[in-house]
Amino acid sequence: MTEDEQRIAELIRNAFDGITLGDGVGLSQTDGIDDYATATVLAELREKDEKNNWDAIPSTDLDRHAGLSFFDAEGMRFHLPAFLIADLEGSLFSATVVFHLTYIGNDVPTRFELLSEAQRNAVRQFLLLRLSDPNCEFERPLIEEALRRYWV
Repeated sequence: MTEDEQRIAELIRNAFDGITLGDGVGLSQTDGIDDYATATVLAELREKDEKNNWDAIPSTDLDRHAGLSFFDAEGMRFHLPAFLIADLEGSLFSATVVFHLTYIGNDVPTRFELLSEAQRNAVRQFLLLRLSDPNCEFERPLIEEALRRYWV
């Protein structure tokens, strides 16, 4: 990681320190939601999920599940820092963090409604860093719009 990426990762770690899943949607559970699973199956999947330490979730697990599309507000607050840091580390290959932070659809405000000011600032700093990333040229207009409209 570059110095800027390390700085943002530390900002994220501090902002999300101590956050637990609570009653939120877990990572494995998102696959069940995506598959229209029964309540029983969803409960079984939730049993497998990390609930106390988002930093303990391997990036390979983040990349393997439907997560970002199906989290509720508690699930998003718990898992988002793991996704952001994995993205900064370059260890995500299929999960598209920038898209989920910049797509301003109908449910976006509710998915991020539990974020504190410090957490929102950490996300903003992450997006500002990605705005200057030459690998994010395609996403640049989306990032700029999201920073103007939502991550202010």
